Formats: sequence, structure tokens, C-alpha cells
Amino acid sequence: MIRVVLATHNAHKVTELRTILGPALEGIELVAYDGPEPVEDGETFEENALIKARAASAHTGLPALADDSGICVDALGGAPGIHSARYAGTRDDADNVALLLKNLGAEPNRAAQFVCAAALVIGDREFVERGTWPGSVLFETAGPNGFGYDPVFKPAGLSVSSAELRPEEKNAISHRQRAFSALIGATREILLDS
Repeated sequence: MIRVVLATHNAHKVTELRTILGPALEGIELVAYDGPEPVEDGETFEENALIKARAASAHTGLPALADDSGICVDALGGAPGIHSARYAGTRDDADNVALLLKNLGAEPNRAAQFVCAAALVIGDREFVERGTWPGSVLFETAGPNGFGYDPVFKPAGLSVSSAELRPEEKNAISHRQRAFSALIGATREILLDS
């Protein structure tokens, strides 16, 4: 069995990625990462995803998949963007959501998008894909599912928050699904078909 490390300490992401990628990567075991977290000092989602994938691959000696994702809000100039996970300075989802709602206040322009850059590092070969999920920010939280900003993100074309979607519904249409689906071809070709 070929092993690929998922370069995240976020248990929610590990579960989500195994659900998204598992069926398409039969014959590849997706393993959790317990190594050190690198300093994410890139200026884009793509740069930070590669930083994480490179670090996990170097630490484990395995091919690595990583993502960097966040919410970009039009009225806030694209913030919190790459700083989404640390927006409130606590790395706590509820704190981040509360600060986002406070900063938006009664702003009528609630347009936003979730962005995910997915990276694959296999030795000296690197691949990055981007997925976006357009929508808007609600005025208050709704829904028990998901994590991060899911309770305040209403995907375009839907009448509920992404936290009100069942996990399988979210995983079929999310930014993460879009980015990692674009990487599946390269992953299969290099690891399984060569």
C-alpha cells in the first residue's frame, strides 16, 4: 500500500480529505501527520500549501498532500484571507467567526468566497491547484456541522449555511473538494500508474 501523508494537524480536515480523496485514490493510504508545524510565511494560499506539503514530506519521507484555505470577504478587502485560521489571534473558530461578524457589522455587501489551494509534493515534483466556493457571509451563525467559518458562510445558490449541509453534501461542492479533485489526476498518475 502506497502511503501519502496529509500535512495538517486539523482532525476535521483529515476526515474531510479522506472522504473527498479516498474513493478516487484507492490503493493509497492517507495517513495523518504528527510532525512539527512549519512557519506559514507565504503571501498566497498556494505558497502556504506548498510550505506545509514540503515540511511534511521532508519530515516523514513520504509524498505529502496539504492545503491552505480561508475565507475572503469582498467588503474587507479580501480579509481574513490567508490569515483566516489566526484571524482573532487565538486559533479558535468561534473567536474568528465573532471577529469577522464584528468587523462586517451591518455592511450590506456580504459577498465572500472560500478559497483552497491544494498542494502535492513527491520528492522534487510539486503540484498546486486552487478551488473557490462563492457565497456570502450571514449576519449570524447557523448550523451544527462543519468547522471554521462554515456557520456563517452561505454558498451561492443555496438558502442554508455550509454548516447546515450534511458532510457529504459539503464535500461534494466545497472549495476543498474542487482543489483536491484537480490534484487527483497527478496523484494517481505519479503514484499508481507509473
